Parts: sequence; structure tokens; C-alpha cells
Amino acid sequence: MGSVKLKKELNLLDVYSIITGSIVGAGLFLLPGLAHEKAGAACIFSYLLAGLLASTAMFSMAEMVSAMPKAGGDYFVVKRIMGPAIGTIAGLLSWFFLSLKSALALLGMAMFTSQITSMDIRFISLMFALLFIIINILGVKEAGWTQVVMTLGLIALLLIYILRGFWAIDVRRFQVFAPKGFMPVIYTMGLIFVTYGGILKCVSVAEEIQNPGRTIPLGMILSLLTVSIVYTLAVFVTSGVMEPEMLHKSKTPLNAGASIFMGRAGTVIMLLAAILACITTANGGIMAASRYPLALSRDGLLPNFFNRINKRFQTPHIAILATGAFIILSLFLNLEGLAKTSSTVLILTYILANLCILIIRESRIQNYQPSFRSPLYPWLQIFGIIGFLFLIFEMGMETLLISLALGLGGFLVYWYYGRARAVKESALLHLMQRVTDKDLGLSNGALESELKNIIREREGLVNDRFDELIEKCKVLDIDKKMQIEELFKLVAESMSHVLSVPKDELFNELIRREKENTTVISSTIAIPHVIIEGNNMFDILLVRCKEGVAFSEEVASIHTVFVLMGTRDERNFHLRALSAIAQIVQGSHFEKRWMSAKNSQALRDIILLGTRKRYL
Repeated sequence: MGSVKLKKELNLLDVYSIITGSIVGAGLFLLPGLAHEKAGAACIFSYLLAGLLASTAMFSMAEMVSAMPKAGGDYFVVKRIMGPAIGTIAGLLSWFFLSLKSALALLGMAMFTSQITSMDIRFISLMFALLFIIINILGVKEAGWTQVVMTLGLIALLLIYILRGFWAIDVRRFQVFAPKGFMPVIYTMGLIFVTYGGILKCVSVAEEIQNPGRTIPLGMILSLLTVSIVYTLAVFVTSGVMEPEMLHKSKTPLNAGASIFMGRAGTVIMLLAAILACITTANGGIMAASRYPLALSRDGLLPNFFNRINKRFQTPHIAILATGAFIILSLFLNLEGLAKTSSTVLILTYILANLCILIIRESRIQNYQPSFRSPLYPWLQIFGIIGFLFLIFEMGMETLLISLALGLGGFLVYWYYGRARAVKESALLHLMQRVTDKDLGLSNGALESELKNIIREREGLVNDRFDELIEKCKVLDIDKKMQIEELFKLVAESMSHVLSVPKDELFNELIRREKENTTVISSTIAIPHVIIEGNNMFDILLVRCKEGVAFSEEVASIHTVFVLMGTRDERNFHLRALSAIAQIVQGSHFEKRWMSAKNSQALRDIILLGTRKRYL
């Protein structure tokens, strides 16, 4: 069943709803009072700054996942960039804490629900957990549709709170805006940062998203903008309608604020919003968390049964059931200590996102071709890493030690199970090889090949005859400068036995054709082509000459040569091949990428992944 593919059924609205619903959790309804107590009304800037800091990791992950839109998103990226050991740790930690956050959301939802029913909160949590497990097994579209309805309902209720509350604000409550100065605003970021914890969730279902190169970055940006604005305005309204002393004592400040300007109806509306917030977090968490065991299993880092895809529903049912079982078990544990570490692990994940993009960009891996690029590179990422390290320092040593212990557990899983099965090649090794100029045994090109296949899948590319010729064609990679006659002799010697044409005859035909009419099409590119005797024969030879080939006195430095050789009955395909080459060489940065390619396969990949029309 592992050969069954995941369905690409999630669109932009689904992605937006998964992210937004996952971010807006119980924290918005519980933390504003505590944030206001620490920083005063200036805590609204804590929410804005936290959103700005979260955007550094968001932009980094959006770029990397647009290049590698696979299940287990951030794990998949970290493993390919940092290696299997760090990847296993990152994947298991993400799975553990997304599952834990879902359990906490279910308990929070049950706590709010208990205000209108006498049922035991753990029983309520269990019922909703089972419901969401079933929905996720039935199909990602069903889970996504559920998320859309609930998230849009949640945003609508919060907008009612903001719009109605705006006219009840007493501006005198902002006269002492930052009673304790500016630094508490920074410290309070660490307290409320967990409320931005869902921003990277959708990347784990990247393989099930339509047009992921565009949909994921756009969905993440729209979600973060929505959440940052809603958070800031909701806290602004709450600070403006409630007396500070009352706000600091309230355990559910948005409910209390709504009761001031909307009465009992306001309390009910905010209670419903809080329940929806918890439900969307739980549903999105189960959907996202279950893709980590799937991705780890695909890479041989967890047992193979996690990789099974249900033939009927095309969902990873084993991974969903395992995730659901862990969440249900967590409902009956004392979660307080582990819950305190969630912010620390979340921040460590964001640091990894920023660090990974620095590594893969500087590794100069050719087939790393994201559809979206992070702005302000590398300064945005450096700012993010410094900011996240500051937040971790402020959180204290205890939670960091617990997180390190969990990380050690992940490493032990890799060491005793995954180490013998894992592919060791990573972007980090490519960077080390580039910096040290030492051969680290990366000549097999496993990562480049995997990235090439991902690009083909992402772009929906299907091999045509031109691709098939390029995949098996000969490549001449020449370091020295040479004359055109020397080049044509090498071409004739390489292709004579392939075409069953005497090399002298092939050489003379190449020379004759060039004298008849030059095949140079630009200052650095030439496309020599000859007709050979026979039927149904056509071949291509690629040439890179780093120092340049002198085709004439006027054109003395040709670096890229496509040699086309075919019989007369292949005239139509000859024209298609010329058209394909013309489209490819017009691509952005073609010459730079051609000259920096590491080997013959890298030269082929530039042609294979070039933008052009395909004839199937």
C-alpha cells in the first residue's frame, strides 16, 4: 500500500484555514490578561513584534518547502539540509509537540465546553479526538473542508468582537501606555510567542497541496497577516474596554471584555469562538502531526508500516491512528511540565528553519530551485536567529534542558534504528565540501537527483523524446581553450561508433556545415547540426568548454555547444529540438548555471529542468 500516492486536494483556502486555525488557539483567549500585567497596554506591540519575528521562519520555510513540497515538510527539509540525525530529531520533536498541542487544545476546548455542560472534560476531549481521527482518515479534503468552515466561523466571531468593542474603548486606559518601560514588551514576546505556533503546520501536508510552489507561501503570508492583525486588534480592544485590575485577574479576558459591551450574548459568542479555536487547533494538529511518521518511515528512519497509504481514502491511516492514539493517551497524563517546553521546542524549530536556508543557499546545490524566495536574505534570517536565541535565554534553563533531553531521545531512535538505513548526503556536507575544498564522497549526486525528481513532480513535467535523449546523451566537459577543428575532432571520435558513421566523414560534414553557414546563435552558444545517412536516427551531444571554443576570429569564446545529428526523416524532430534548446538557453541565469555546474550530470539536469514547451 506504500506505493499509493497522497491526493493533491488542498487549495489556497484550505491551506489558509489550516494555518490560521492552527495558530489561533486557546492562547488568545487566556493570555492577554497576563501579557497586559507584564507590559501594560504596550503588550499589543508584543503581539506585533512576535508576528514579525515569526515571519523570519515563515519566509525561510516557505522558500524551502516551495523547492521540496513533500509530506513532513519541515522534517523533510531539515533532513535533506542538516542530515538524517538532525532530521530525525526535528521530525520526532515536531510530531511529539504538534500531537501534544492538539491534546492541550482538546483539553482547552473541553474546559470551555464544561461551562455549558456537566460532562467530564476528558470524556468530551476523547469524543472530539475520535471524531477528528475519523475525519482525517476519511480524506484530507474532508479534514480540510472541516477546517475551512470552523476557521472562517472563528474569524467571523473575532471580527464581531473587534468591531463591536472598538466603539466601547475608553482611550484614557492608554494614557499610561508602557508603565514599566519598553523592555517588558520584549520579554512578554516570549510569553505569547506560543500563540504563533501553527504558522509552519501546513508544510507537513505540502505533498497534498495543489500548486504548492505558489499556494504554500501565499497561504502562509495571508495567514500571518490575518492573525497578526486580529491578535493586535483583539488585545487592543480588550485593553481599552477593561479596567487594568479586572483584566489582570481575568482567566478568560476576551469573554470578560465581550460581556462589558455585548452582555450575556457577548460571553456566549466568545465562548463559542474559544471552543472553535481549540477545535481548529486540534483538527489541524492531527492532520499535520500524522505526516511526520509517514515522512520518517519513507526515509527508513521509522518502521515501514507508517508509510502505508489507504487505497480507498488515499490517506496515511496508520500514521493518523498512531498520532491519534498518542493524543488520546496524552489526555490522561499530567501535561503541565511538558506544555511549558512547547514554546522552547517551537522556537528551536524556527531557529532550524532560518539556519537551514542559510546552509542550502550557500551550499550552491544546483537543483535547489524554489518557486518562492525569501526577501532580505540573509539579514532576515540572521535577525530571526538572534531574536529566537534571546527568547530562549529569557525562558530559563529548565525548559531548555527538557527539550535537549527529548532531542537526545530522537537521536537515540536514529542511532539504533535509522542510522543503518539513512542516506547520509545533505546540503551541509555540500557546504563543507565547498568551504574546505575537500572531496567528501558526494559524487553520486543522490541529493541533486532527488531534488530534480521533486521539481519534475512539482511542475508536473512528463518526459518527452527530447528529455529521453538528454538523459542518455554524451557530454564533453572541456577545461582548456581550443579551436573549432579540435572540438569537431572530439565530437567525431565520441559519436562515430554511436551513429555508425566513420569519424573522418562525420568530422568533414561538421566542418562543411559550419563553413556553409555559422551555427553560432550568441556570443557564448553554438548549435552545430549535421544530416547523416540512414533512417530513424537522431542524437545530441552536449559540450561545455570553460575556456571557450574559437568558432571564428569574431566569435572566439563559445562555452555552450549543442551538437545535433540526425537522418533526413527526423527533420520535424530536429526543429523541435532546436526550439527546445532556444527556449532553455533564454532562461534566467542559464549561462551562470551552465558554467558553475559541477559535473556532466549537472549539465544534463540544467537542460532537463529548463523551462520549455513539451511535445508528448
